[in-house]
Amino acid sequence: MRPIKVVVNGALGKVGREVVTTVSHDPETQLVGAVEMKPASAYLTLADDTKVPFSADMESILVNCLPDVLVDFTNRRVAMLAAKNAAQHGVNLVIGTTGLTPEDVQEIGRLATVNKVGAVVAPNFALGAVVMMHLSRIAAKYLDYVEIIELHHNQKADAPSGTALATARLMAQARGKPFSRPPVEKELADSRKELVEGVTIHSVRLPGLMAHQEVLFGAPGQTLSIRHDTINRECYMPGVMLAIKEVVKRQGLIYGLDTLLGLQ
Repeated sequence: MRPIKVVVNGALGKVGREVVTTVSHDPETQLVGAVEMKPASAYLTLADDTKVPFSADMESILVNCLPDVLVDFTNRRVAMLAAKNAAQHGVNLVIGTTGLTPEDVQEIGRLATVNKVGAVVAPNFALGAVVMMHLSRIAAKYLDYVEIIELHHNQKADAPSGTALATARLMAQARGKPFSRPPVEKELADSRKELVEGVTIHSVRLPGLMAHQEVLFGAPGQTLSIRHDTINRECYMPGVMLAIKEVVKRQGLIYGLDTLLGLQ
């Protein structure tokens, strides 16, 4: 069986570089092209000296490289343009870009359905983070009070993070009723930060951090903490590779890795 042909959009980004390396070393996948806003040359040289087409022109890469899957870790605007272009060429989508709105995700689903391709969109590709969200969803049925503290590096463009938003929405859906909020003497809106589905989310942005999230449940006489820490970007690669290998077998939108992991 031939390897799955992959194009990486945002190939010089921090996550994009990891995807390029991982895809090029897996015998079941083949990196056939790379896209970046300002490529240094017409070819991207891999560790084994293999050269793959490298361009800012997504259209030319799609037409000339004939990929099966486009992997995108860029920004919201670029990702949406790439998703439309790739889907229209019959290319499956794996999107890990943060900052997508619910409307964006709905549009990607529409593009996948209309063009009969698969699309995996996930707020987090770290398998540990997916398990954290799953466990939080279970705990939400039994504990009435919860807040989320998410910590990321200071160059992250969005706040709250996509993972924090997804966690809050999953917990609210599983619970089926609003979370309780403990009384306070004075509501300090600025310090309490964003309220999503009845869950207060605190966002921290500092140099030295990478990606961390703690879901902190409270109840009379007890607390429950569910935390995930990202040490380096290598942690995303098993999830990305799982998505690449599964998306070619499916049509339509798959949101989150929990479906692929059988956690639904």
